[in-house]
Amino acid sequence: MNPGSMTPESRHPAPLILRNVRLPGAGSSGLRDVHLVEGRVAAIAAAGQDPRSGPGPGAALSGAALSGAALSGRGADSLDAEGRFLIPGLWDHHVHFTQWVIARRRLDLAATTSAAEVLQLVRGALSSDPELAAAGSNSAGSGVVGYGFRDGLWPDLPSLSSLDEATGAVPVGLISGDLHCMWLNTALQSRLGVSTDASGLLREADSFAVMDQLQDPAALTPEIYRQTAQAAAQRGVVGIVEFENADNISAWPLRTAAGVDSLRVEVSVWPDRLQSALLAGIATGDVLDERGLVTMGPLKVISDGSLNTRTAWCWDPYPELDLGHPHSCGMQTVPMDELQDVMRQARDGGIAAAIHAIGDRANSAVLDAFEALAMPGVIEHAQLLRWEDIPRFARLGLTASVQPEHAMDDRDVADAYWAGRTDRAFPLDALTRAGVPLRLGSDAPVAALDPWVAIAAAVSRSRDGRDPWHPEQRLDRATALAAATRGGTARGGHQVSAGDAADLVLLETDPLAGSGAAGSDHGGGDHAGSDHTGSDFSGSGLREMGVSATLLGGRLTHDGIS
Repeated sequence: MNPGSMTPESRHPAPLILRNVRLPGAGSSGLRDVHLVEGRVAAIAAAGQDPRSGPGPGAALSGAALSGAALSGRGADSLDAEGRFLIPGLWDHHVHFTQWVIARRRLDLAATTSAAEVLQLVRGALSSDPELAAAGSNSAGSGVVGYGFRDGLWPDLPSLSSLDEATGAVPVGLISGDLHCMWLNTALQSRLGVSTDASGLLREADSFAVMDQLQDPAALTPEIYRQTAQAAAQRGVVGIVEFENADNISAWPLRTAAGVDSLRVEVSVWPDRLQSALLAGIATGDVLDERGLVTMGPLKVISDGSLNTRTAWCWDPYPELDLGHPHSCGMQTVPMDELQDVMRQARDGGIAAAIHAIGDRANSAVLDAFEALAMPGVIEHAQLLRWEDIPRFARLGLTASVQPEHAMDDRDVADAYWAGRTDRAFPLDALTRAGVPLRLGSDAPVAALDPWVAIAAAVSRSRDGRDPWHPEQRLDRATALAAATRGGTARGGHQVSAGDAADLVLLETDPLAGSGAAGSDHGGGDHAGSDHTGSDFSGSGLREMGVSATLLGGRLTHDGIS
């Protein structure tokens, strides 16, 4: 059986019947057969029932008007789900895909808790690899690039002198876990023609420019991208919104043509490439590749920094910074008149806007920009908000694209630097209650490209056995799951319906049921899973959710069943 096979005449896979599936939540008792034709869900009927015969007991038939032959199952492949749970395919609405590809192959600094621990890891990497140790002797040497440190709560301070002492002539660049800061030694600074102060740190735009130079294009092969995309499919991902600061419009069609075809990709454009996109007449929603997998997404602009780097732009100063510090309240990284100008250009050219805003002052300013332009769009992150700004999202028709796992990474830093304000940090429930559509994402590599990590963090506000952090801002399971599907909560819910694109996921357990709930395993019995929607905030089993199969347009991209 090869349900992903393509006929020469069509890019659609052969018809496929998913037999004996269950739908999650209450009121979904009984097994179903789901008929997939031409990349869409053609019909959903009781298991074993011919969908052309009309609804019967336990049937849910509202299929598209497709051929009787297709719905009869003649010529169709089938996959027995054996009672597994069917949900819409999952999206990660905020990814830096190339950075995610690279980070998985760089020196991992995520577990470090001090500058001293970082230096110890770097020394270990140099001593274990003689070729790295020799890298300083020639201009082509690769040196060491590490990723993942978070210095917000370090007991010691990074310094250029300590990094130089540990690394000597080997070029070394270390990237923070939030991608907004770098720690560089003198050898790398000399090679790249940059300079830092005595800390050895670069922040925001200065660090972004260096990160771009540390990529090795020859190592970024289609196969590496394919493997990384495949790993995402194994977690139920069918699509991403790509925010890599690169020529995404050209790069992704080339990748899909080279076989990186397990994901749909909505690509962004940054301000420095906006004019090229506008001159080409490309608008949001346009299909950019032959396979129909790559579409044009939004303009991406960064309006402030990040919390861990203490550059998120806030109304109140950071407690560690003197009021005379030039960035005591964080950094506004683009003047508001420039932001509105580039947003206006995008709007007039038919390109949507997605604006990064983390601090509460940045969010206020970005809301002002959207309001001035009468322009719908997305605010990326929306981490710290004034209470009076939350209703503005809904009134202006804006979506909040949020990364719940950041709350778990940043909770201690927030308690330190946003003390007295954390009740309005990552206010997911407040946004939902105000009628603001939510989208979930990872910001990979800042968090793992795994929607179940984001869903679990949104539901539990906890990790590693700790007490929930501001549990009043948790989402129920149904809302979190819907926010992880394409377009988030604005597009609908967590259920599969006839007429939907056949971007689907089969799960081992009911994502809406708590651990130990009746019907929570996939055994072939004909009974419903318990519905804990709105009441079960344990997050139990969500991070480790078993994904049995993923389909993209009716084509298997991950098969853990047959």
